[in-house]
Amino acid sequence: MNIPPLRITLVSETFPPEINGVANTLGRLSEGLRLRGHQVQVVRPRQVGESAGLADDSLLLCRGWPLPGYPGLQWGEVSMHRLWRRWRRQRPDVLYIATEGPLGLSALRAARRLGIAVVSGFHTNFPQYSGQYGLGLLARLLTHYLRWFHRRTATTLVPSASQRLELQRRGFERLALMARGVDAQLFNPARRSQALRQSWGLQADDIAVLHVGRLAAEKNLGLLQPCLQALQRAHPQRRLRLIVVGDGPQRAQLQHQLPEAIFCGAQRGEVLAEHYASGDLFLFPSLTETFGNVVLEALASGLAVVAYDEAAAAQHIRHGHSGALAMPGDQEAFMDAACWLLEDDETLRRVRLNARQHASRQGWQAIVEQFEGHLHAACAASQVRPAAAVTPRPATEPGGSGSGS
Repeated sequence: MNIPPLRITLVSETFPPEINGVANTLGRLSEGLRLRGHQVQVVRPRQVGESAGLADDSLLLCRGWPLPGYPGLQWGEVSMHRLWRRWRRQRPDVLYIATEGPLGLSALRAARRLGIAVVSGFHTNFPQYSGQYGLGLLARLLTHYLRWFHRRTATTLVPSASQRLELQRRGFERLALMARGVDAQLFNPARRSQALRQSWGLQADDIAVLHVGRLAAEKNLGLLQPCLQALQRAHPQRRLRLIVVGDGPQRAQLQHQLPEAIFCGAQRGEVLAEHYASGDLFLFPSLTETFGNVVLEALASGLAVVAYDEAAAAQHIRHGHSGALAMPGDQEAFMDAACWLLEDDETLRRVRLNARQHASRQGWQAIVEQFEGHLHAACAASQVRPAAAVTPRPATEPGGSGSGS
């Protein structure tokens, strides 16, 4: 299908070079859209060390406020009227709102006043996260707000079938599945480095047990220690070492719990890809992912992945063929799955080969084209929608007319 160029605005509280799944996805989507001839503007908070002078027609920076209890991430804040004035002068064809904080709310309100088509994304499962930060009582309120927010957009894109089903059960509407891709040239077993493995104290036949991701409470990282101990009991003849790549608020706690593990900190680009490829077994115990980009990156790097049967793992791992899965929340099954992968070298070799073969077919190009189709469909629908359908009703918005201003 020949899609005419669009003026697209992406709104997000996080964006590259920040390191997280949302930023990675938006960086890939924006780059892919530009390569396909679209005009892309990004609205996001100013990052550390940036000045207001960086802003231009393709970038609008706003104030950012630290997210409590989560160093390195922030909320964005911008006046709805500032966006309204800018978009009256330079009107986008469609908005994609990736985050539902104050910045996303201001963008939604401005777009509805101007009758601009809006597509939203459900990238982060805040109701599940809230319980990990002592905010369990807010889960129902968060769900109510998120449902209210996404109902006011043309379509909400979700990255996995399990996430779509969960949101449907909670009353969300107009959900569409849009998965994620992986750069299989970057994340490639050919980047395996014996020098890096030796720096970890490992020889060719030793096993590097890898975890990559943000080190935070919602990632269920307490399972790493008992899983490593189970592996050591089941395979006492093998030399194992846990390698943790990433940073976050739980790093100090994990370093205390796992004194023999090697903590590599946050890595990017080819260095990150080298770390993946130099591992053997990948543990991903998270239960709060909307997708989990690191799963695809690990598969593409030729790792044997152990994960719970949901989100990216459910979509991309066939148990016993290209990885090992456990029922969500079953810690014993998770540890048993990890131990099974190391039962013999042929099992591990076969699973790793199958993982690479599958992931190498999951490129970003098809995802960008699918995203492009959703944006174009929202534009087409907004052109035939009655004006009353996009007239805002401030009295029904959370916090009244002052919210997000």
